[in-house]
Amino acid sequence: MGVILIENLVRDYGGGKGVFDVSFQVKRGEAFGFLGPNGAGKTTTIRHLMGFLKAKSGKCSIDGFDCWKESDKIQAKLGYIPGEISFFDDMSGTEFLKFITKYRKLGADNYQRDLLERFDFNPSGKIKKMSKGMKQKLSIVAAFMHNPDILILDEPTSGLDPLMQSRFVDLVAEEKKRGKTILMSSHIFEEVERTCDQIGIIQKGKMVVVDSTAALRERHIRRYTVTLDNKASAESFARDFDGICNGLEVTVKTKQSLEEIFMDYYGGKKYD
Repeated sequence: MGVILIENLVRDYGGGKGVFDVSFQVKRGEAFGFLGPNGAGKTTTIRHLMGFLKAKSGKCSIDGFDCWKESDKIQAKLGYIPGEISFFDDMSGTEFLKFITKYRKLGADNYQRDLLERFDFNPSGKIKKMSKGMKQKLSIVAAFMHNPDILILDEPTSGLDPLMQSRFVDLVAEEKKRGKTILMSSHIFEEVERTCDQIGIIQKGKMVVVDSTAALRERHIRRYTVTLDNKASAESFARDFDGICNGLEVTVKTKQSLEEIFMDYYGGKKYD
């Protein structure tokens, strides 16, 4: 059984909005990439896991605890970055982190200092004057500083520059190696490709695929057949492009990127 478990989750807002019969699990030590355009149902699903919404039907649990009834037990071992960040704006970043430290009853051995250094972040300024990227850094520090076993990350690199995005991906990869269980929604395909073992794609509130990253890639290999004038040319072409030669015909396989696979499920349409 997965550490994060969703079974037949339904929440219907009407007009085709909501989530419908969503099921997947994230096993211990695994990173799960949750993909879909805005409005597809990612954040609604995550809010059920956080205990912010009660399922109309279906079940959500984390580490065996019911997400709605036992959310207080889940919070102790969970790190969370929301898709829409909201702080006490009159606080400074330092005051907010002190509040989190006291709330979680953390000792001096927490990871706050390491995280501040990793993301080159000075939290002393007022939160209301911080840029989107600075607020995102503050959210990352608050989510990771207590060394949680389970991480739920909703668009965690939104607002970060490419260097900080890369540092965050490195952090997630390190946490996975340490046995953490991670659910991450993202619009940045590279960070999902670099970190996630499993991929789930949601479309209009319904899961269209849940599979390992490797299996997903294997199913979406493109094959091209080229016919050459003579056997010698065909054999040379096959050697150059790692193809399979059959007489004058050469079959070449091409792996798709995660973004190309995603667009296949969305009919090649642009998304927000």
